[in-house]
Amino acid sequence: MLDALRDAGTPLGVTEIAERVGIHPNTARFHLDALVTQGAVEREREESSGPGRPRTVYAPRRGMDRGGKRGYQLLARILLSQLASTGPDAGPAAMETGRLWGRHLIDPAPPFHQVSHSEAVERVSGLLAELGFDPAVDGGDGETPPSIRLRHCPFLELAEEFQEILCPLHLGMLQGALAELRAPVAATRLEPFAQPEVCLAHLTSVPVA
Repeated sequence: MLDALRDAGTPLGVTEIAERVGIHPNTARFHLDALVTQGAVEREREESSGPGRPRTVYAPRRGMDRGGKRGYQLLARILLSQLASTGPDAGPAAMETGRLWGRHLIDPAPPFHQVSHSEAVERVSGLLAELGFDPAVDGGDGETPPSIRLRHCPFLELAEEFQEILCPLHLGMLQGALAELRAPVAATRLEPFAQPEVCLAHLTSVPVA
């Protein structure tokens, strides 16, 4: 149906589209509504040249086709490989980037609210869950921070290839999030593949500034 609209070169009404595709107008209208919702097709009122209601016509949305294959993993590999080529500063640069993004991604604590150990761990665990790390908290008694097991890596294939960049970035993200919360907890180390099925984020208590 989208191809028929593109081939027409001019906006078409429901009946015209149905005839070109060989389906019932009601079926055509259903699919056109779906294409409008997806943003692939624009619906508009045709200027009337006489009495009666103006006709509704459809045309493909101008611009590049947003369907088809994406290559975000390839793009990530390209950018990571360039960063890795910069030498020993790549890891620290990635960690600092992670800190900045961690501050951005976490919801800040309300003014005058002191975040506790347990709340801080809960908040960063929630962030990690949203990002797809499937975290599980181990240990901790409300005063001593626990560690966090990361049971899934949403960047697994890239982390296996660029561990020296992605793992510091993830650690920096945890550090930035905890710093933004002004939490009495800090992330000190991220142990990649501490067990075959998990990475381990180590936390420690810190004085509140």
